[in-house]
Amino acid sequence: MTARPEGLPGWWEPLLTRVGSARTEDFTTITPPAGGGRPSAVLVLLGEDRPGEPDLLILQRAATMRNHAGQPAFPGGAADPGDRDPAATALREANEEVGLDPATATVLTTLPELYIPVSRFVVTPVLAWWHAPHPVHPRQPAEVAHVARLPVTELVDPENRMRVRHPSGWVSPAFQVRGMLVWGFTAGVISVLLDMAGWSRPWRPGPIMELPDPAPLPHGSVPVADASAAAASDEVVS
Repeated sequence: MTARPEGLPGWWEPLLTRVGSARTEDFTTITPPAGGGRPSAVLVLLGEDRPGEPDLLILQRAATMRNHAGQPAFPGGAADPGDRDPAATALREANEEVGLDPATATVLTTLPELYIPVSRFVVTPVLAWWHAPHPVHPRQPAEVAHVARLPVTELVDPENRMRVRHPSGWVSPAFQVRGMLVWGFTAGVISVLLDMAGWSRPWRPGPIMELPDPAPLPHGSVPVADASAAAASDEVVS
C-alpha cells in the first residue's frame, strides 16, 4: 500500500489496515494456479457525496449482452499489453466503461488475486478512494446500461441483504439496493469488505431467493465468502 494521501476520510479505517494483511482465502477457497491465468482487474471505488457517508461505484451490464446480461459489477476487465499494473487496467476499464477520470481516483492498495477457473482469469481487485467525484455515465451503451453509487448505509441495511441460488445450485450473498440485485462474485467481495471495515450489521439470511433459469452464471466458479460462481467472457463481473 502506498503512503496514505492527505485528506483521506477517517471511515477508511479499519478497512485499510485489515486489507493490508488480507489473504486470498479470506475471499475464496480457490487459489491461483502456479502457471497463472489471464490477468484482469476490477476497480473497487469508494467515495462520498456527503462527509462521513461512503458509497461504492457499481455499473450494470446491458440486458442485451450475450454474457452477464443485466448483472451489476465493478468496473473492470482483462489487462491490455500496455497496462503497467492492475491499477492501470482497472482505471482504464473504468474510463472506457463509465467515463471515470483516472486523475480523480487515488489507488490505495490491491486486494489478493482471485482465480476464476472456468475463464482462467486472475482478478486483482483494486481498492481506490474517489477523492474528486464527478458525474459518470455509460460510455458503451451496448455493454453498460446503468451506473450507480450505492451508499454503504444501504448495502449494510439488513432489509437489503439476502442470499440467492442459481439454478445450478450454488448460493451467493446478495444485495437489493436502488433497483439493482448485486450477487455472485461482486456481492461476495463487497460482503467481505463490509465485514473488514466493521460496517456490517447483523442480519437474518432468511429464505434463499431463487434466481430465474435465464440468469447467466457469474464469471467463473469462485466461492467468495459463502458463495460460488461460474461462467466466462471478456468482462469480469458478478
